[in-house]
Amino acid sequence: MSDTRDAGRDAGDEGPAGQSDPVRGTVRGRAPVPLSVLDLVTVGAGSTAHAALRTSVEIARLAESRGYTRHWVAEHHSMPGVASSSPAVILAHLAAHTSRIRLGSGGVMLPNHAPLAIAEQFGTLEALAPGRIDLGLGRAPGTDGRTAAALRGPGRLDEAAEEFPRRLSELTRFLDDDFPDGHPYSRVHAIPGPAQGLTGRPPLWLLGSSGYSARLAGELGLPFAYAHHFSPAGTLPALDLYRQSFRPSAVLDAPYAVIGVAALAADTEAEARAQVLTGALSMLRLRTGRPGLIPTPEEAAAYDFSPLEREFVDGWLANVVHGTPDEVRTGLDDLVKGTGADELMLTANAHGGEVRLRSYGLIADAYGMTVEVPAAD
Repeated sequence: MSDTRDAGRDAGDEGPAGQSDPVRGTVRGRAPVPLSVLDLVTVGAGSTAHAALRTSVEIARLAESRGYTRHWVAEHHSMPGVASSSPAVILAHLAAHTSRIRLGSGGVMLPNHAPLAIAEQFGTLEALAPGRIDLGLGRAPGTDGRTAAALRGPGRLDEAAEEFPRRLSELTRFLDDDFPDGHPYSRVHAIPGPAQGLTGRPPLWLLGSSGYSARLAGELGLPFAYAHHFSPAGTLPALDLYRQSFRPSAVLDAPYAVIGVAALAADTEAEARAQVLTGALSMLRLRTGRPGLIPTPEEAAAYDFSPLEREFVDGWLANVVHGTPDEVRTGLDDLVKGTGADELMLTANAHGGEVRLRSYGLIADAYGMTVEVPAAD
């Protein structure tokens, strides 16, 4: 743990993201570990995908200026309240509006795509923003079973997840352009890529909400990101499994674990509570087969929860770090102490984009993460 954090603090020859290490983040201000952003590009009732994507640009710019390490976009499908179905497209847009922060997928759901297609998409992103792209990969579909079947085609739903290690190996070989002689793909090249002289490629991350990807990431010596924000009960077992399974690799000499955290800061505890209730109601509707746009605070406050619904919402909100900036800082500090996470990736799910934008700024303020002025070219 201390080794990876110190590597972030003592970065010397810093690259485009303000760090020399392509995986380990850099601690800013008084934060206990590097802080990053997980963006679901949420769409609130009365708003549009256009507005949500514009907010994502604003959040990426703020995150860059305040010293957040990375801004990741998550792949989801058939969810009206989430506009992040095409991470590579969004990341290209964010790359055009930023210059230093790392950008990546949190994640691309590999079973939904041909490995060559992902290698080409992220090779293109690497060519657009050299040294700033992360490729986070998930094994789940990022949606319901029917939508996954529509994405993957007939007959592929059951076998796709089981073939994850093979597809991961294939993707890695496309990125490195190193299929052995005699392999059916030995003369197939992911373009842009090494065949054109591209010297860098995005580091691979494995994402998960169970022990499967934790173990695989450890065995392969890859960085691991755990979805604590929606599966908190499995956080400690997954992190323990990752660390126990870890084998040093050319990528990492020690484990590096990120956890996704639902966090929202506001000027008052009551305001923060009202805002996170919108995300909780949205999740309740999703889990009960009624996905929709993120409700307004007024709609969430007026909703007549049944006892079972109230139990779900209360349980959900217990895992959301929210309140005043000082309260959120304390909650995040406690989470780092309890999990030993090497980096926190904060996701702010609320109705309004301005609320999420302000939350990231307030959290940066709480940790003394000062505004960074880019160096002149």
